[in-house]
Amino acid sequence: MARVVQVEDAGFYWHPGVDPFALARACVSAIVHGHATSGASTITMQTVRLLEPRRRTLLAKAIQIVRAFQLEAHYSKRQILSMYLTLTPYGGNLEGVRAASLAWFGHEPSSLTDSEQALLIALPQSPEARRPDRRPAAARAARARVLAKLARAGLMDHQTAREASREPMPRRQPFPALAWQVAGELARAAPPSRPTVISTLDARLQSRLEALARRSAAGQGRDGQAAILVVQIEGRAVRAAVASAGRGRPGGWNDLTLAIRSPGSALKPLIYGFAFDEGLAAPDTLIDDAPRRFDDYQPTDFDRVFHGPVSARDALAHSLNVPAVAVLDRVGAAGFEARLQSAGVRLVRPQAQVQDAGLSLALGGEGISLRDLALLYAALGDDGVAKPLAWTQVEETRLRKAAGVRLMRAESARQVLDILREAPPPDGRAPLPLTQGTAAMAFKTGTSYGFRDAVAVGVVGGYVIAVWTGRPDGGARPGLTGHAAALPLLFDAADQLSPGAGAPDPVAPRTAPASLRQLDPDGDAPHLIFPPDGSTVMAPGLGPSSRGLVLAAEGRALSWYVDGAPVVTDPVSGQAIWRPASTGFYRITVMDGAGRQVESRVRVTAP
Repeated sequence: MARVVQVEDAGFYWHPGVDPFALARACVSAIVHGHATSGASTITMQTVRLLEPRRRTLLAKAIQIVRAFQLEAHYSKRQILSMYLTLTPYGGNLEGVRAASLAWFGHEPSSLTDSEQALLIALPQSPEARRPDRRPAAARAARARVLAKLARAGLMDHQTAREASREPMPRRQPFPALAWQVAGELARAAPPSRPTVISTLDARLQSRLEALARRSAAGQGRDGQAAILVVQIEGRAVRAAVASAGRGRPGGWNDLTLAIRSPGSALKPLIYGFAFDEGLAAPDTLIDDAPRRFDDYQPTDFDRVFHGPVSARDALAHSLNVPAVAVLDRVGAAGFEARLQSAGVRLVRPQAQVQDAGLSLALGGEGISLRDLALLYAALGDDGVAKPLAWTQVEETRLRKAAGVRLMRAESARQVLDILREAPPPDGRAPLPLTQGTAAMAFKTGTSYGFRDAVAVGVVGGYVIAVWTGRPDGGARPGLTGHAAALPLLFDAADQLSPGAGAPDPVAPRTAPASLRQLDPDGDAPHLIFPPDGSTVMAPGLGPSSRGLVLAAEGRALSWYVDGAPVVTDPVSGQAIWRPASTGFYRITVMDGAGRQVESRVRVTAP
């Protein structure tokens, strides 16, 4: 500021808004020469002219002088200088020193070099005639005069001034546009009485993650997009919000952290957490991963292979579908959704669907935004307490003291995170035991039906990172799963946080209580699903080389028999496949590990 004052108005700090000596000198010179040859405007008078533009007449000058006295009476010198530096023109459509510094040099005014400062001091005197991009010679000469004046005033040594005068002229650069969607949202929401908003975003982290999102989207096809959200669990401050991978890609103008997308399996940790919370299951409760029908809903695992009895720990870590649906059936889909709503999270049902999503909630049957996913995982990282996200420093301060909503018990939340730390990492990443010294990330992926959305959410080092990749129009991308498309981006984003080393010790017991060692909804004999008793079944072929019929039933450790002869289980799919030798009537028996059995009598026909 001292250099600006020295060049523009050396008497700024002692005059009352008008410099009487400069005014007298300008009047005498105008009388002698018949026209104005020198200016007498002080920084205060120039500020008045910027606040109240008028045609340059004697009356306008007189009004300007009166207004300068008034301005000095109501504001401090520092405030007036700040107004001047905020309003003064710097060529083209640039107003204010910050805009000029960003446009001409690409950085904030706090890091201006001597040469850059001199150019910005010179520009307001003739902003169009001295524009560096259009009038480089005039800009260079004006900068040299300012540098020489600063050297004579002792504000710069002469050698530094000579070196600064030889620097090349800058070219205008595009304005930084970090988090522009969120910045616009916050600006629109700000009350007119307090238009300045201080966000919680970390500009350096935001810049690095935007570059990551661009590279990830570019690697996933011409129509690929990506979004990343980073939330600091303490205070729920949003430290980065990459709303899209760039405006140059399809859908890049939209804020995709607000888009309603299917989470795939990303809600499974909440399902298990609620089951642990209600005493319905424990991490080592055995759940049967076998063909099973829930009324009119029959889920299958992603790899279409059933694994038999598995622990809840392994079922969640490996994202098995049937166990998750079985647990949700015990928790209750309506109750599950109500608990999320109590935390301020809204699941959105597809418009074409007239019925409730029901148990399909476990596999992404209703949509959710990336922001709400981050909110839920932040609750897991905060011992089960849910709070809204904080986008401004004011909100962050308030939320640090707020009690929040209890989503689940602390122990249940810790058990879920303990399990998620055991999930397999993305391809090319070292397994957790080989990454000693780094924080263990608890993460979950999700893939929506038809490969439309790939989601990954992680809790690490006091942060939650939520990642989405996909097409903005909701189109399918065959083969791009959450594990393949979103998880690598999640790990790359986590690398940018540099979290502290180490992870909490596991809190989940390695052995479930006796009453929870098996998730058995009814304890009855096996329930035969296919073929049902009394049915007529058309076989796709006959004989040992035929494709056969897949037998299905609910139960544990099942064995199949047809007319007393055992049915061999397919070693690849793990399914019981019966290949009838001929048409006719057959007796089918299924028996579980406890010796309980059920039969059906069916008729087999052929095409």
